[in-house]
Amino acid sequence: MARNLRLTPLLLPLLFLTALIKTAHAGGIAIYWGQNGNEGTLTDTCATGRYSYVNVAFLNKFGNGQTPDINLAGHCNPASNGCTIVSDGIRNCQKRGIKVMLSIGGGIGSYSLASAADAENVAQYLWNNFLGGKSSSRPLGDAVLDGIDFDIELGSTQYWEDLAKYLKAYSKPERKVYLSAAPQCPFPDSFLGTALNTGLFDYVWIQFYNNAPCQYSSGNISNLISSWNRWTTSIKAGRIFLGLPAAPQAAGSGYIPPDVLTSKILPIIRKSPKYGGVMFWSKYYDDQTGYSSTILKSV
Repeated sequence: MARNLRLTPLLLPLLFLTALIKTAHAGGIAIYWGQNGNEGTLTDTCATGRYSYVNVAFLNKFGNGQTPDINLAGHCNPASNGCTIVSDGIRNCQKRGIKVMLSIGGGIGSYSLASAADAENVAQYLWNNFLGGKSSSRPLGDAVLDGIDFDIELGSTQYWEDLAKYLKAYSKPERKVYLSAAPQCPFPDSFLGTALNTGLFDYVWIQFYNNAPCQYSSGNISNLISSWNRWTTSIKAGRIFLGLPAAPQAAGSGYIPPDVLTSKILPIIRKSPKYGGVMFWSKYYDDQTGYSSTILKSV
């Protein structure tokens, strides 16, 4: 009978809504690249099809009157302009729709901000040397990165909100400057707490590792979930990501077996309207374990 066919149009809005919900909660994987010369090139990294965001790590010397310096470990030598070759990789990644950020800071380095004026100078340097500005000495060549990632783990605890404001001021409708951050999971983050309150950050990948009170431990997910809920309901950010080590040896603690992540944790955190996906440290360790490949369809 034809009667059932008349109901079909009524199903279309429902199917569309279901698809929309799935799309809204579909996540991506962010990866840190640059701290191990044996992890492949940036072009290789993006060609895997596993990542939606790549953080080039690190610019680990800047601020307080210092001459900024980038450290990409065994990939290239910036002192001889050897890192300009990375421009090809940046462009290749962007052609695939992958956002490429410059990560500033890191666990080892010499960086700090002495004042709001210092933050403005650093923002101008970043704009001219890595983003849409002009400079005769662009360390990664002439490719324009999508934005700046704040991985601030030492130095001063002040003026990071000023740096965020000055960087965001360069953003234009035709070429947005994206901001991301990698705070530690204890809330609020001692370095980036004030900056994250500005609401200027598009992506926040929280480090749920090396922090016992808010990470996964021996089958216990409650501390992690509690921390996740606090972060996602407390800060104004575009998307929030679960930051994890890609291998047991990638961090001191906090590694989550892939099956635990996909069966027990992702089904819960994906319900958050701010859920963005998973971040891994790092490409080198992900190559060793294949973690991102294992979880990609569940993210």
